[in-house]
Amino acid sequence: MKQVIGSSIYSIDELWHARLFLCRYFYHMKTTFFFIALLTIIISCNSYQPTVNNNNANGPVTDTLRIANDSLEYEVIIIEPGFNSWLATQPPRGFYSQSTLELRNDFYVREYNLRVNNSINYSPDLYVWRIDYDRKVDYGYEVNYLLYNYFLFFEKRYGQKLR
Repeated sequence: MKQVIGSSIYSIDELWHARLFLCRYFYHMKTTFFFIALLTIIISCNSYQPTVNNNNANGPVTDTLRIANDSLEYEVIIIEPGFNSWLATQPPRGFYSQSTLELRNDFYVREYNLRVNNSINYSPDLYVWRIDYDRKVDYGYEVNYLLYNYFLFFEKRYGQKLR
């Protein structure tokens, strides 16, 4: 009877070796995981390389558009990095009619101004100033074209849906 019980129970020496094996196994797993995590962080930090634009041979490139008409007393200033290069990828002037642009701008301006006035639900960093746009005033094709494209750029760049 003593022999049967003794054979079914592991000896203390076997248990000690199993414990040491498991401790070493978990230590190596933790160490391996730590090094993999550290390596992943280092690789991900080095993977971002900002692009440098060397097109400054003709002087500094600015992304500021200013359109003014003293007789109508209006001025449109668009200061947005990347807007000019984005504008070059859009349909050319003349693609939309002026009445289409006026209609779309009227809608966009109303929605934009609602968000400017509702700073609790919308970021005041994005919606800073109201846009004074009166559909009854003929601002001309250029102003309507640039304003419409600015709204499209704004939606895409900041992930907003004004529609």
